[in-house]
Amino acid sequence: MFDRRLFRPGGPVPQREREWPSFRGAINEAMREEMRRDPAVFQMGEDIAGASPFGVTARLVTEFGTERVRDTPCSEVAVVGAAVGAAMGGMRPIVEFQFGDFLSVAIDQLTHQAAMLRYLTGGQVKVPIVIRLPCGGGQGAGSQHSQSLYSWFAHAPGIKVALPATSMDAKGLMKSAIRDDNPVLFFEHKALYRTRWPAPAEFRDPNHVIPFGRAAVRRIGDDLTVVATLTMVHHALAAAEALAKEGVSVEVIDPRTLVPLDTETIIQSVRKTGRLLAVDEAYLTCGIQGEVIALVTEHAFQALKVAPRRLGNPGVPVPFAPPLEDAVLPDQERITSAIRDMVSA
Repeated sequence: MFDRRLFRPGGPVPQREREWPSFRGAINEAMREEMRRDPAVFQMGEDIAGASPFGVTARLVTEFGTERVRDTPCSEVAVVGAAVGAAMGGMRPIVEFQFGDFLSVAIDQLTHQAAMLRYLTGGQVKVPIVIRLPCGGGQGAGSQHSQSLYSWFAHAPGIKVALPATSMDAKGLMKSAIRDDNPVLFFEHKALYRTRWPAPAEFRDPNHVIPFGRAAVRRIGDDLTVVATLTMVHHALAAAEALAKEGVSVEVIDPRTLVPLDTETIIQSVRKTGRLLAVDEAYLTCGIQGEVIALVTEHAFQALKVAPRRLGNPGVPVPFAPPLEDAVLPDQERITSAIRDMVSA
């Protein structure tokens, strides 16, 4: 069961960080390794050198100093604008927003400048920026601090969008993002920060990266495909585990990046199972769930046994009160119910 405050997979969590690294610790390690590797990498954000919101940039200033871990004014427009200029000048800035919701304040600097400059200059200008965006509900943070707005920016050409769901992916995708010559939005679900995950040997390899555009098949199944993101991956896995006891075999796919999107893995899975459920906690209208369903109906319509379904926020601001927040966000129970309906149709 996914704990809305602190999900710890696999029972009690060993305290050894090396064997079970935390999600936020994995991001910290990725940034630390890349800053050691490349002196052009530096950090910008509100309070990142001191209080360190959510603890992700903790202790980086001790090693790299305030020249490379820079506190900024509370002005998203100024910070993204400065990052664009620094990137054009040969630097590789990593920008942290305390809450990803406020990227909308700097949408001009992002979508009209950072995203387009490489195209408009015929490749003469590169804009290697990573913007880290804490997102998502389930934390009682209120409407203006709980949104998941990645579908907005997946719509804008020139921007890459990453959605890590485990420590391993958080580290590997962050390293790929920092090395990319295009602007990358790195969405980090707040409910995942304190989670811990077992790490394979390559987790400690500073040269190991996870390429963008390569989905992870989290669970293999034959009866239905669930495409899920961020915390919904873990809700879907819990639902699949419960349904296995009823004889229902569910395949769970985690896209890991929305731009680029691993379309082939999704299509192949639906061709095998004949059923598709797309789950994301963001708003349903124009959400990534609809994009996944459109993709499948265009390329694998004949394989579908029942109409695809989607789950997400029905289209209301994320409430502050936990019971109301739970009422609008998908969870294991809703996913399980939808799967039962689809396989019995």
